[in-house]
Amino acid sequence: MSSKVLVVDDEENIVELIKFNLEQEGYQVLTAYDGVEALEKVKEKEFDLVVLDLMLPQIDGFEVCRQIRTDDKLKRLPVIMLSAKGEEVDKVLGLELGADDYVTKPFSPRELIARVKAVLRRSSNILDLDQKLIEQGEIKFDLEKYQVKIKGQELNLTPKEFAVLSILIEHPGQVFSRSYLLAEIWGYDYHGDTRTIDVHIRRLRKKIAQYSEEEYILTVRGVGYKFKELK
Repeated sequence: MSSKVLVVDDEENIVELIKFNLEQEGYQVLTAYDGVEALEKVKEKEFDLVVLDLMLPQIDGFEVCRQIRTDDKLKRLPVIMLSAKGEEVDKVLGLELGADDYVTKPFSPRELIARVKAVLRRSSNILDLDQKLIEQGEIKFDLEKYQVKIKGQELNLTPKEFAVLSILIEHPGQVFSRSYLLAEIWGYDYHGDTRTIDVHIRRLRKKIAQYSEEEYILTVRGVGYKFKELK
């Protein structure tokens, strides 16, 4: 069955352009033209991905993304943010809110299709771990249940945060470069920069810190990140 994508933008010509190109690739496409309509549709129907414009009437893309990520039924739904704004602060804020990718207008349909394929591929096969359950210190990582708990408290992680943590926690003490994590999780055809990893690491640390004072994810200056070896 082909993947179902929701395209959200208040510019009809942009919506039609994206819809046409996605349908040419075999995707099922539904559309929305404002934030309220977008939220109604993601709650009514099951989607595999949302292409979400930042500047929307009624509720902007940031708020739509935030509500998706705080809804237990929707929190793992992949989101690609789309915006005419290219400022670093917008990109970082989008990633902080849990967007899986960020595409700046003007964009080529070929680039967007590549991003869509990469995000869908990674979301459908985020992990390939031999172990179903990993326990490190206070952290209990359960692949089968797609769940991470600290002291019995479940962390609300996005798919990309879950994927980053999975690589680190499966290999405590091993250092992973930003480039490796970016390629492994986002795919070799991803054209983002390595600061994307820094944003996700920062979010992971913040969420872990809600329940533990232990610093589990360590920075190796000039190299990358590793999960703390616990004795």
